[in-house]
Amino acid sequence: MKILNIDQIHALDQYTIQHEPIAPINLMERAAQAFVNWYGVRFSSNRPVKVFCGLGNNGGDGMAIARLLIQLDYQVEVYVVRYAPRESDDFAHNHRRLKLLTAPIYIEQPHDIPALRHHEIVIDAILGSGLSRPTEGIIKEVIQGINRSPATVIAVDIASGLYADQPNQAEDIIIEPDYTVTFQLPKLGLLLPKNERFVGEWHIVNVQLHQRFIDQAPTSYYYTMPEEARLLIRKRNRHANKGTFGHALLLAGSYGKVGAAVLAAKACLRSGVGLLTVQTPLCGYSVIQTAVPEAMCLPDTHPYVLTGHTEVDNLPPNNYAAIGIGPGIGKAPETLAMLRDILTTIRKPMVIDADALNLLAANRDLLGLLPERSILTPHPKEFERLTQRWQNDYDKLEILQDFARRFRIVVVLKGAHTAIATPEGDIHFNSTGNPGLSTGGTGDVLTGVLTALLAQGYDPVEAAVLGVFSHGLAGDHAADARGQIGMVASDVIDSLRWEN
Repeated sequence: MKILNIDQIHALDQYTIQHEPIAPINLMERAAQAFVNWYGVRFSSNRPVKVFCGLGNNGGDGMAIARLLIQLDYQVEVYVVRYAPRESDDFAHNHRRLKLLTAPIYIEQPHDIPALRHHEIVIDAILGSGLSRPTEGIIKEVIQGINRSPATVIAVDIASGLYADQPNQAEDIIIEPDYTVTFQLPKLGLLLPKNERFVGEWHIVNVQLHQRFIDQAPTSYYYTMPEEARLLIRKRNRHANKGTFGHALLLAGSYGKVGAAVLAAKACLRSGVGLLTVQTPLCGYSVIQTAVPEAMCLPDTHPYVLTGHTEVDNLPPNNYAAIGIGPGIGKAPETLAMLRDILTTIRKPMVIDADALNLLAANRDLLGLLPERSILTPHPKEFERLTQRWQNDYDKLEILQDFARRFRIVVVLKGAHTAIATPEGDIHFNSTGNPGLSTGGTGDVLTGVLTALLAQGYDPVEAAVLGVFSHGLAGDHAADARGQIGMVASDVIDSLRWEN
C-alpha cells in the first residue's frame, strides 16, 4: 500500500471526482459512511457522542458523520468551532443538511466549550490533513479542553493539529486521540514514533478513491498489508529436499551470550532453512548440540569468543547459501578480525545484526566492504552509531534512505512500524508487532528468520519485508497467548507460522 504526500492525496480526490465521476459532496458522504461503518462495529448507541467540527472539509466530514449517526439513533451533539469568518462549500452543504435534524452549537469563546465526561465519545473533525501551521486561538483552547477530558477521542482522518508529512514543533497543541480513522491510505505522520500520542490506535477505511491514480503516483514510502506480505511466501514443491532450501551459516554467541545463538538458530530452523550450521565459541558447543539438535555446530578454537578459526573441516564461506552474523558475538579484537575477513571474502548478501553492527560503527572502513544488498538490522541507537544523530523522525528517514542508497544495502530499522529501506531508497513500513517484542532476544530471532529466507533464495528486499512481517505477526500471536508483559523471545519462535 502506497503512502502519498498531502498534495498527492488532494490530487487523488480531484482525480476521483473527475474520472469516476462523482460530485465532491457525494465523495464526502462516502467517506463519512465509511467512518460510521467502522464506528458502528465498535461503539454502542448508548454512549453519547459529541462531534467537534471545524469550518473546512474535515468539518464537513464531521457534519456528515453526525447526521448519519443521528439517523442510526445515536445520541449526538455537534459543536462548530468558529475560528474564521469563512467556511468551505462542502462544510456549508452538510451544515444545512444537519440542521434539518439537530441544531449545532457554536464555540467562539472558551466558555462555550462543553464539559466532557468519561462515558462520552468525542469525534475530532476540527482540522484535516492539509494543516500547515500551528493551532492557535479558539482552536487551541478547544483542543486543550478535549485533551484534558476523560472522554474517548476519535480523530477523523488525522488528529487536529498534527501535520501529515512534516514535523511538528514540541510546543504545538495537538489532539491526543484514542483512535484515528484515516481515509484510503496511511499518512506518513501516523507511523512515526514521536507522533504516537497524537495517533492512538489507527485504522484505515476504504472510500474507493480512484485506483488508477494510486497505481501511477510516485512515492518512496509503502505500508505492508497482510495480504501483500503473505503473497511473498513461496509454495513448496512436493519433490523438494533439504538441499532445495539452502544451507545457512550463523556466526553467533560468546561466553555468557550463547543463548543468542540458540534463539537465532531455532528461529532460522522454524523459518524453513534446509540445513543450518552454527559457528560458536568452544564454550557454546555442548549448548548448541543440546538445545538445537536439528542444527550442526562448528566450534571455534577459542573457548570464549569467535575468531573464525576451527579445528574441523568447514565449507568456505561463499559455499553457504546465506550467512547471518552478530547475535551475542561481543566486540573482542579477535571477533573484529573475523568480521573483517568475512566481509573481505563474502560476495553474496548476508544478515548483519547486534554486535556485528557495533563493530561496523566503531570501524567505519568496514562499511565499504559490505556485500551489496546485505540486510542490516539495527535498533535506533545502533543506527545512530552507524550514521549520525537526527533532528526529528523525518530527518531520520532521510538519513535512513541515504545510508541504504550509499552502501547499496537493505536496512531494517527496528521499532513500532519497523522501517525497511532498500538500496533504491524506498521505505517499507511494517504493519505487525506490539510492545511485547521489546524484550531481550527478539532481535536474535529476527536475524534467524532473515538468514533462513536468504538461504531459501528470497530476494533480500522481499526477505526483509516478509521476515519482518512474519516476525511481528508471531509476536502478535505470542501476545495473544501470553500477554505482552509476559512474553519472551522463545514464545515468538514458537508462534512463527508460514502460511499464504
